[in-house]
Amino acid sequence: MTPETLSDSATSATSAISSHPAPGAHADPNQFALLRQRRFAPFFWTQFSGAANDNLFKFAFTVMVTYQLSVSWLPPAMAGLVIGALFILPFLLFSATSGQLTDKFDKTRMIRFVKNLEIAIMLVAAGGFIAGNVPVLLLCTFLMGVHSTLFGPVKFAYMPQVLTERELTGGNGMVEMGTFVAILLGNVAGGLLVAIPGIGHTTVALACVLLALMGRAVAQFIPPVPATDPHLTINWNPFTETWRNLQLAHENIVVFRSLLGISWMWFFGAVFLSQFPSFAKEVLHGNEQVASLLLVVFSIGIGTGSLLCEVLSRRHVEIGLVPLGAIGMSVFAIDLYFAARGLPASDVMGLAAFVAQPAHWRVMADLALLSLFAGLYSVPMYALIQMRSQPTHRARIIAANNILNALFMIASSLIAGALLGAGFTVPQIFLFTGIANAVVAFYIFLLVPEYLLRFVAWVLSRFVYRFKVQGDENLPVQGAAVLACNHVSFVDAVLLMAASPRPIYFVMDHRIFRVPVLGALFRLAKAIPIAPYKEDAATYEAAFERAAQVLQGGDLLAIFPEGGITRDGQLQPFKGGIVKILDRARADGLDVPVVPMALTNLWGSYFSRIEQGGAMVRPFRRGLFNRVGLNVGTPVAAAEAQPELLRERVARLLAA
Repeated sequence: MTPETLSDSATSATSAISSHPAPGAHADPNQFALLRQRRFAPFFWTQFSGAANDNLFKFAFTVMVTYQLSVSWLPPAMAGLVIGALFILPFLLFSATSGQLTDKFDKTRMIRFVKNLEIAIMLVAAGGFIAGNVPVLLLCTFLMGVHSTLFGPVKFAYMPQVLTERELTGGNGMVEMGTFVAILLGNVAGGLLVAIPGIGHTTVALACVLLALMGRAVAQFIPPVPATDPHLTINWNPFTETWRNLQLAHENIVVFRSLLGISWMWFFGAVFLSQFPSFAKEVLHGNEQVASLLLVVFSIGIGTGSLLCEVLSRRHVEIGLVPLGAIGMSVFAIDLYFAARGLPASDVMGLAAFVAQPAHWRVMADLALLSLFAGLYSVPMYALIQMRSQPTHRARIIAANNILNALFMIASSLIAGALLGAGFTVPQIFLFTGIANAVVAFYIFLLVPEYLLRFVAWVLSRFVYRFKVQGDENLPVQGAAVLACNHVSFVDAVLLMAASPRPIYFVMDHRIFRVPVLGALFRLAKAIPIAPYKEDAATYEAAFERAAQVLQGGDLLAIFPEGGITRDGQLQPFKGGIVKILDRARADGLDVPVVPMALTNLWGSYFSRIEQGGAMVRPFRRGLFNRVGLNVGTPVAAAEAQPELLRERVARLLAA
């Protein structure tokens, strides 16, 4: 059977998988419900076992060559670096090929192939552990890097095909949490098993093979998921294909800069993880157990932050969490420097003595919180890349991300080494990293203002208002559409941003651009100013031209058909501009639906015009945290979308 026919035969099965989640997305209480569903649970445990096995093998091997074997050509001080470098090298060499294979073949077939490969590698590694053969184990380290390189694109390309948009953040959060828990358990198990007197090496060998077999057994239950580009011709040249993958990613500038943002997070995390042993020994004066405690705290923080993403995003892909995560990463990395700077010198402490000192709790709190915010930072970025990448190229774009991640992690090792060589202390390196994170994050948010805009919308809809959305399943997940909404306040557009998982381009009265702060915000959002034809014909025509371009690009266009903010709280007559937009779309060959929407309970809130003097005259007339809402109606076909009908639909939504 060819890959193409295999893909075709799997299509109906996968359609069933991906067509059922949407209703369940509303019924499921949280992301943990995915662990009861076949489309996610076997996949989750497969990737969990693989991550655990990677780290059990690597850590046991590192302990063995560092403490138990004497190898003249691999001194203990170099062992960890060599093993880490051999594991990362395949990500640079083979990620491009891996992305192509994932796009070309059924993803379940790829997962099972990778798990078969893992069994073969672990059988060879078992012989290496029992015989104490270091060259064989170094070869297996490289091969496990190949295994992880092949699995990486499959892992992140699989989820968008079986999860809905509402489940994608939660699914990514579960995988991110599971990965770090698996890393932690693998490291702990590897260290404990290899240290068992007399039988440690044999026990590690058996554990590695057993984990590989368990992973393969669970993978058998993953349902078929068809290829997204079955006719792709594989380019086996890793260098030209790597460059092509980076170019593919760069075609969508938001996706490409999100790749850079994720790679920076790996740079940030690698600095801390690589310095934990030195930090524990030289700064905190703790033993190996203290170093392990730091890893546990860091992993729990990442897992907690990853799981919080679904709650804080209200089950949407909410990239407004990314600036929040970046702020927290910098704040607590910098505070870690101050927490560690003044610790007095002491003898080497065990775990109990370390925990007994109150000053050390601040250090652990900083570590837990900076890693928690790293989880808030990374999960929405991964979900955004999955949602915005072209499906036929998704795995190759994720492969490009893996290449960038590897390069950034290597760079972090080189920079940390250079700083140590220049006389920096470990806390000073943490301080440097925290400040650098603030600078890099600020630069990314200037390059991709959508992150900053969504952050403002997220804050406004949760901390200024109590914002509730009903009918958000009617918001189109893909394709062009016109959103028609009533206009009640100066921040209506910001609230619509908060409700939509996709960016929205707004057609807005040109006068609102003169409002301080809001005007700058809407210019950043690339809102489209419009003026009456008699007042400014050029602005009027330019607005319709730009609106046509938005719809041609397959994006969401929002208009306020009343033509201005209400001055009495009542729904005003709808003007005919929407008909002109739809007629132009039809002339361009587009049949664009119109989604009626109604903002409720905003009249009389902070930014409405209820007072004679304008907005904000009596900002707290309704107290703090005004409860407001958005009701989203079912789409109306373009042919039926007349102003009177749309006004009637919006009026109905207001009364709902």
